[in-house]
Amino acid sequence: MDEGYIKFQAHWSSSPPYSTPELAPLIRWRQACYSKGWIGMYDNGIGFGNISIRSEQNECFYITGSATGGIAQLSDSHIARVDKVDAQQNELWCTGPIIASSESMSHSAVYERLAWVGGVIHIHHLAFWQAALHQVPTTAADAPYGSPEMVQSIHELLDRTALPTSKLFVMEGHEEGIFAFGNDLKEAFGVLEAAFAEFIDRS
Repeated sequence: MDEGYIKFQAHWSSSPPYSTPELAPLIRWRQACYSKGWIGMYDNGIGFGNISIRSEQNECFYITGSATGGIAQLSDSHIARVDKVDAQQNELWCTGPIIASSESMSHSAVYERLAWVGGVIHIHHLAFWQAALHQVPTTAADAPYGSPEMVQSIHELLDRTALPTSKLFVMEGHEEGIFAFGNDLKEAFGVLEAAFAEFIDRS
């Protein structure tokens, strides 16, 4: 398993934690995902899942840091700011007390295409993933997570399917991987809850 391995070239500038009210909803909804087991850590110690929020100035986005999935209570010290992404060159620039999540490029793919999106959530859940695979927009099987190919596949879904309306997609080439987004993180979380009820609770 290569879960959590950063596949892009990261230009990380270490800095103190960002003390801004913008991070409060990120931490709050991340904890909601963690309490459901959608973000967490596998038995082998590898963390999974991440969550991000667009900055109020619309110049960047904040995202949970690499290898933070298993941390029970997140704080500002576990959050990075992504300042720039060049998917074609497989490069990402971030600042903060921790390096940005390995899924940061996938988050950026959504923010880049949909200016109205304010929050993105990436979770892991095997049964949910299996049930939703090809029932909702699904990325290419040969597109690995955190890669330019994944960014391209997400862009294609956003351009060619009802994804901008449904706000949920699964990643065929990344087992268990599910993404949701919304105007804010509350909406993104609601999208996940509704889809979970449709594919799991009612099955």
